[in-house]
Amino acid sequence: MTPSGHPTPAPGLLPADTTEDVRARRPTMAVLPIGSFEQHGAFLPLTTDTVIACTIAREVAAGRPVQVLPPLTVSCSHEHADWPGTVSISARTLHAVVRDIADSLRRSGIGTLILVNGHGGNYVLRNVVQESAGSGVRMALFPGSADWDAARSRAGVETSGHTDMHAGEAETSILLYAHPELVKEGYESSDWVADDRKHLLTLGMSAYTESGIIGRPSLASARKGKELLAGLAEAFDEYAALSGAGTEAHD
Repeated sequence: MTPSGHPTPAPGLLPADTTEDVRARRPTMAVLPIGSFEQHGAFLPLTTDTVIACTIAREVAAGRPVQVLPPLTVSCSHEHADWPGTVSISARTLHAVVRDIADSLRRSGIGTLILVNGHGGNYVLRNVVQESAGSGVRMALFPGSADWDAARSRAGVETSGHTDMHAGEAETSILLYAHPELVKEGYESSDWVADDRKHLLTLGMSAYTESGIIGRPSLASARKGKELLAGLAEAFDEYAALSGAGTEAHD
């Protein structure tokens, strides 16, 4: 904790490269972590999705000539608006910011941008990628649902992706492994299953959960978090091939 009593910022979330570091690495691909600032119950921070996106970005970029960008920390969290602390921007604003970043990267010679999305409500990112065809910057959205499914299977995650929607087994596991200092007590007794939630976008999260949790965080472990990240790093090989940004071992 800081002297003021606030949580200490998680280490390693912002890139520390100098311009000369980037020049020497000569990246052809950039990775943009996109998180959110939204409630994650009583035991995970509002920055959970941002921390997870940054952690995944750091894992997948390791050993590759990739430029990791600082994260977008506020996104489309309107379904969480009933909870204190949640802040959102519009889908059109997120679209415009990502598009501007892609254009700036193109001018600096980077032709591929991978959006590492940590928040499921950022639906507009699919459209950003879809519209990027022919723009001069090749884009992709990572991790995809198949990437998550494979990583969850590898890690032995017990809940399905549908059940494990928010602050559940997978998210809690990743933070327990990568940033345990951010996980407060109480996750072991905070399970809340709400598989029938077809009107979520209309009614918001509060119609389906009293705690803000949808999932089973009691099943989380640091071991699962480690394996989830390893599985996602492995899945990224296919995305790295988009720009030839393979690992040093592949060169």
